[in-house]
Amino acid sequence: MAIAASAQIHASAVIEDGAVIAEGCVIGPFCVVGSSVVLQAGVELKSHVVVTGQTEIGPETVVFSFSVIGEIPQDLKFGGEHSRLVIGARNRIREHVTMNSGTEGGGGVTRVGDDGLFMAGCHIAHDAQIGDRVIVVNSAAVAGHCVIEDDVIIGGLCGIHQWVRIGKGAIIGAVTMVTNDVIPYGLVQGPRGELDGLNLVGLKRRGVARADITALRAAFQMLAQGEGAFQERARRLGDESDSDYVQEIVAFVMGDTDRSFLTPR
Repeated sequence: MAIAASAQIHASAVIEDGAVIAEGCVIGPFCVVGSSVVLQAGVELKSHVVVTGQTEIGPETVVFSFSVIGEIPQDLKFGGEHSRLVIGARNRIREHVTMNSGTEGGGGVTRVGDDGLFMAGCHIAHDAQIGDRVIVVNSAAVAGHCVIEDDVIIGGLCGIHQWVRIGKGAIIGAVTMVTNDVIPYGLVQGPRGELDGLNLVGLKRRGVARADITALRAAFQMLAQGEGAFQERARRLGDESDSDYVQEIVAFVMGDTDRSFLTPR
């Protein structure tokens, strides 16, 4: 066990031998920290938090009460193999959140980036790869092997099907089931998610230039109404547009995936 002198640990917390607690950490009442856990500088665990398994939590992340971080996957194929959960810096992980470690079949690591907000009751499953500044709203679930790129917002009570990719800057409306890949900056909503447009509010909030937003609008119209199959339209976009944002969509559509795409209505 390695506990920094500046760490504050409540007398009722259980810290197992082997855990690494860096400087400035705060561990509240009735928390449990497993023997293979690493808490980097300034991590705070509110009361009744369980952090277990081969789990590393990055600097200044705060985990709220009754969250369970790093437990084994909810996957019947899991056979007890070595797997990890790696969480980045400055995340806010709210009450009753669950995040599971990886599986051998999925690469063995679940990763969460920096500066995310994971609201109460949401779930991040085994082998998911979560980017930076991602927001997952209350009671949403991200299934195994999903890739959620930077700046994505997933609305409350959503379900993201296993192996789905959600591109950078996309937004998923509340109570939506997403079963196919979502292009970068896409807007998806409905009981069975449909691609309804672009996340224009998010683009404007990030200060994206008007010319790029105009190019994205034109690209969306071509994807929706152009000739040929969806990927053929995307390939033509790559040849015709010089917008970096449009090229991100093209690269996403042409990338490797195990699923089809949500396409514009």
